Amino acid sequence: MSNFKDILSKESLNKQDIIAMLNAEGDDKTLLFKKSREITDEQIGNKVHLRGLIEYSNVCVKDCFYCGIRKSNKKQDRYNISDKEVLESAIYALENKYGSIVIQAGERSDKAFISKITSLLKEIHKIGNGTLGITLSLGEQTLETYKEWFNAGAHRYLLRIESSNKELYTKIHPNNTLHSFENRLESLQTIRKAGFQLGTGVMIGLPHQTIENLADDILFLKAIDVDMLGMGPYIEHADTPLFGAENLFKTRQERLALAFKMVASLRILMKDINIAATTALQAIDPLGREKAIKYGANILMPNITPGSFRNNYKLYEDKPCTDENPIDCNTCIDVRMSMIGSTVGYNEWGDSKHFTKQKQL
Repeated sequence: MSNFKDILSKESLNKQDIIAMLNAEGDDKTLLFKKSREITDEQIGNKVHLRGLIEYSNVCVKDCFYCGIRKSNKKQDRYNISDKEVLESAIYALENKYGSIVIQAGERSDKAFISKITSLLKEIHKIGNGTLGITLSLGEQTLETYKEWFNAGAHRYLLRIESSNKELYTKIHPNNTLHSFENRLESLQTIRKAGFQLGTGVMIGLPHQTIENLADDILFLKAIDVDMLGMGPYIEHADTPLFGAENLFKTRQERLALAFKMVASLRILMKDINIAATTALQAIDPLGREKAIKYGANILMPNITPGSFRNNYKLYEDKPCTDENPIDCNTCIDVRMSMIGSTVGYNEWGDSKHFTKQKQL
């Protein structure tokens, strides 16, 4: 059996190698994080790019068993941000040199929603004269809709699969066509066909999940050749069916530690993709996002949603910064990044280098 240094020096990693990385502790874990940092510095540099996050709406047609804004959660107050507030948020991102924004919402595919997003994209494009990068995270749509949004000005799309294991996927979603594993897979391919940089991600430490599942997730992400990733530890929400479910990864700290190793392993395996340091990391550890950046992440998503709406976009419990406004977050970005020796790529889109290279081939 190879020792851990041998695994990290291999050109091609198999499932057992990845399992070893995800199980790494002590000196092996130190070596894992050292290797991922070296690759990040070599392939990406120490620059972190910003995505101003606009949580546009918590109205959702899906009923995912882990999510606080699932359709059946009657305790959830629903909202849609006004056009004026969305555009003001985009202007804020421009004025503060964020370079890019993310528009995220619950999943909908009705005509009114599709048209509204198209209209907002066109207005944002006008405001910034095309200088503001736009990522969408708006669920499964048709190829026609993806193309419409791409042509309106968005150029990156994130659709998390949460688990690439069909059996596990069906355990965390209702068993109906609206939550089809096959449709999710097809949508990922459709997003790429529409011209977008493709983003997806998985949840780490789900009930019924194993280390082997997560190793397969990593191999899946490699196989579909993603350009960017957004993933984080599973955090329970009291108003969901999965709350209290038996879990191999019993504590949030276990899931956080595993999330860091997932970030590092993916950086080693997929050297030039964009990896987000997600908010869920900060929900467990106040410095969770900074640690993820040290271990290989290179995207930070400051929340620029108007403060009055933030507490109603709670996919999980203990979401941080729900009582703040955008300016509160903005003041600490440079300080937090300087703590870990990183700089911020202001006024830059920070597109996936992996996507850029593939496009040039």
